[in-house]
Amino acid sequence: MKIKTALILCAGLGKRLNPLTLKTPKPLLKLNNITMLEMCINMILELRMEKVILNTFHLGDQISFFIKNKKFPIDIKVIEDGNKILDTGGGILNMMKNSKEENFLIFNPDTVWTKNYFNEIKKMQNFYFLNELNNILLCTNKNLSFDKNLKGDFNLKNHILRKKDNNFIYIGCQILNKNLFKNYKPDNFSISKIWEELLSKNQLNGFESFNKFYHLTNLETFKKLQDL
Repeated sequence: MKIKTALILCAGLGKRLNPLTLKTPKPLLKLNNITMLEMCINMILELRMEKVILNTFHLGDQISFFIKNKKFPIDIKVIEDGNKILDTGGGILNMMKNSKEENFLIFNPDTVWTKNYFNEIKKMQNFYFLNELNNILLCTNKNLSFDKNLKGDFNLKNHILRKKDNNFIYIGCQILNKNLFKNYKPDNFSISKIWEELLSKNQLNGFESFNKFYHLTNLETFKKLQDL
């Protein structure tokens, strides 16, 4: 089996990157003359997916204009969060409602997505279907994080995530099934709410990445990444 549709979360305010993000949405910030969003879409193209849905809120017109002008060789649909920001959970659900698919590969565009992730994401997808899962998060040991100030989110053992001795960081790629959201409406809520429900039942799944993790945490980290 294969996932056909990728979701990209592009609606955040990017407050930790002010003042840059007062005029430019975080997904359109550039490293090595390429936007974070384009790096993410290029990763999706490598994975040979059929469709991309992305959401916008803050400076959304800039993102829509960028997508329209770039003419990526894949079907990309832009969904607006509406009059108020929906946060990660509400944003994901709002995008899912615009698709008939059941399983989605979901990306945060503030991770530096390179071809190095291709095999890991493919293996994660295969593991997801082989084990008939409804969720899985790509995580890495915090020792592999470029930003040494990031604290771990989870402990990962035998592909199960728990909140104990948190040595692993969620790096912004996950697979989720639409059924996880059946009791929710597309309102303002964080995806961590669904993660917490799964954690309480020992049903939050993880897949380990062994790549160095580069992420636009804040202005200081962004400047350091530009100097690499």
